[in-house]
Amino acid sequence: MIERLRGDGPKFSIEFFPPRDAADEAVLWKAIRELEPYDPAYMSITYGAGGSSRDGTVRSIARVATETTLVPMAHLTAVNHSVAELRNVIGWYASVGVRNILALRGDPPGDVYGEWIPHPEGLTYAEELVQLVRELGDFCVGVSAYTYGHPRSSDLESDTKYLVRKLRAGADFAIAQLFHDPEDFLRLRDRVAATGCDVPVLPGVMPLTTMRTLQSTIKLSGAPAPRKLLDRLEPLAEDPKAFRAAGIDVTTELCEKLIAEGVPNLHFYTFNRSKATREVIARLGLVPARA
Repeated sequence: MIERLRGDGPKFSIEFFPPRDAADEAVLWKAIRELEPYDPAYMSITYGAGGSSRDGTVRSIARVATETTLVPMAHLTAVNHSVAELRNVIGWYASVGVRNILALRGDPPGDVYGEWIPHPEGLTYAEELVQLVRELGDFCVGVSAYTYGHPRSSDLESDTKYLVRKLRAGADFAIAQLFHDPEDFLRLRDRVAATGCDVPVLPGVMPLTTMRTLQSTIKLSGAPAPRKLLDRLEPLAEDPKAFRAAGIDVTTELCEKLIAEGVPNLHFYTFNRSKATREVIARLGLVPARA
């Protein structure tokens, strides 16, 4: 995957979540097939803490690897897994041709801010999972980053220190959680670079199409939205068409600023839909000629 980010010009990637039932699976695969001709640098499917979600991830990522032209990246968390189970999942990913893994410690099931309790035969830190994946094969490994700092970090300095530890444990890249202003992400990128670590940090972007996606961005970022963003979008809350149009404008403007700053890849959270992402990447000129 990292090789695809080294080519000329900016790239984009896409992220989905695992289907819960047959209807969800149909929606997911409609979005995958609609985005496949756009040739993203890679695509990923998240990995939940519950058994059914994990099964959906494993099944779906295998299908992507074997039935599409997309480059798949599998998510993997240490939540409720022994080391033996993690080894088994990593081996299974390799067996179906998945060579890219996003290694995450994961959040406590049911409460992302709850106490982290490791599996008695498992791992405690994401850097340990990075090392385990590295030991088991020739994988491209990614980790998570938090633009405003992890919720459990006391300050940005210590948060940056732990992020760089994960990167130096063997990660090839990091994907940053959602943020509101391009400058917020660029400050994260610069903090990492200032440590002498040159591993690329990629921005996570969610097209703002509804009040729900705006609220999700605020929640997932862990930071309040700036007043200028709320002033632009909240007056349109009762007009879905106008809100969507303005939200796509906001998202495109954010991406344009990131590209102008040399960011090599934009990682889009899709909510298992493709239309908004396709609109943004078309505006950015990232659509291949054959799409």
